[in-house]
Amino acid sequence: MKKRTVLVAGLCHETHSFLEGYTRLEDFEVRRGEDLLDAAGDISPMAGVLETAQEEHWTLVPAIDMRAMAGPLVEDRAVDYFWNALKSAAESRNHSDLDGIILVLHGAMLSNSIDDVEGEILRRLRSLPTCSGIPLCGILDLHANVTPQMAQHSDALVAFRENPHTDAKSAAINAARLLARLMRTGKRAKTVWEHPAVMWPPTGTATAEEPMRYLERLAREIEASNPNILAVNVFAGFAFADIPETGVSFTATTVGNPAAARGELRRLVEHAEQKREAGNVVDPPLADVLAKLSKEETGPIVLAEPSDNIGAGAPGSGTSLLKGLLQYSIANAAVVINDPEAVAVFATKRDGEFTTLSIGGRGSSLYAGPIELNVELLLRSDGRFDLEDSQSHLASMFGAHIDMGPCAVVRHQGVRILLTSRKTPPFDLGQLRSQGIEPTELRLIGVKAAVAHRRAYDRIAGASYSVDTPGPCSSSLRSFPYRKVQRPIYPLDDREWIARLGG
Repeated sequence: MKKRTVLVAGLCHETHSFLEGYTRLEDFEVRRGEDLLDAAGDISPMAGVLETAQEEHWTLVPAIDMRAMAGPLVEDRAVDYFWNALKSAAESRNHSDLDGIILVLHGAMLSNSIDDVEGEILRRLRSLPTCSGIPLCGILDLHANVTPQMAQHSDALVAFRENPHTDAKSAAINAARLLARLMRTGKRAKTVWEHPAVMWPPTGTATAEEPMRYLERLAREIEASNPNILAVNVFAGFAFADIPETGVSFTATTVGNPAAARGELRRLVEHAEQKREAGNVVDPPLADVLAKLSKEETGPIVLAEPSDNIGAGAPGSGTSLLKGLLQYSIANAAVVINDPEAVAVFATKRDGEFTTLSIGGRGSSLYAGPIELNVELLLRSDGRFDLEDSQSHLASMFGAHIDMGPCAVVRHQGVRILLTSRKTPPFDLGQLRSQGIEPTELRLIGVKAAVAHRRAYDRIAGASYSVDTPGPCSSSLRSFPYRKVQRPIYPLDDREWIARLGG
């Protein structure tokens, strides 16, 4: 059996169009060349690719892996840096030497001058003589905004199927095995794409709930009943990236008739359109929820703040929830606020010392502003911790080892505040436990997330609520100044959308 040579690379960033500032090259964690192979053995999607490569006895050509926390537009120089490394690795082999390509991508990345970074990378890659005639497979996040260019220049795409993303590594393994199948059989696959005029906020994209639950089930039924269709993907989309293709989409990888595969995708489109309202989940105001909290409710009570969703790019610095807890005198509570300036104040302080300082409210003009408190320092740390849950949503982003930067835990009126220097999504209980906070002993926990926190917190929560607060990731999509997204689209243009369908 011929030993296959495969080019491998990764690029991950979920880009929020409405955030201030830029995501710089320096904000990315970068592994180049052989260093990329260090991911072997961890719980990331890249590790899934490397494990499959070992099983299939591939000779790997490792190019580059770049990943950064979701945030504002990416500087072009970061895209250039990735492309130059990928191109160099691809051209280091003669055309006859390279048998396949596999890329670990996100699918919702924008830069200064490129609205479809992943599609542009795929197009450029296909234009290289070494890459033009060989199978190319990609792994994408469930929140990718898939474009025609991404479909055109790939043989097969495989998406995460679960949100929270507990299956990121297994999705990568499936994609790598699909590449192995295409190289072994010599068959060329085609990706077909459908895009209904529907977009949902992150709060409406949990796969344990409708409409995503049914869409994923129907996708698996289509795969099982069509031997020529190798993969069907349901993409919830990322509503905060302002490009024409933003929103829900579907792809199918087929070695048969593309028209037949497209017909199957229409079943998914029709369901998404019919159930469009079910995915438009909007949160009640924070004050309404706090006022209704029952003193008899068993803790911990989890209050999720989708508008400050770190996993969707928010700075994680909002103070509205903290202010609400203090206003309603809710003690034995904990919140996490990303504020490196506040952390720096404690560099020379001792445990037990009291300090008055301004906390949070930085990084977005949509925040309600900072809060000034007199706080007691409880603990300082380097902010590093290992995931307690190997299937944590965080594993799909950074593997098992997480770095929040220097941290400080402070207390004010019975509320403990974990101050971090690097925004870190609340997707694993190890985040709090590593800082001396036992979540199961708390009355209330504030989390800056929409859905992905549920795997960690649902198992300990006595009750859970999502609340609306000022912030850049509000579930009310009509509040954002979209300029490029296709129109009409639900829920931005509900009346026009209905008229378009003749309803």
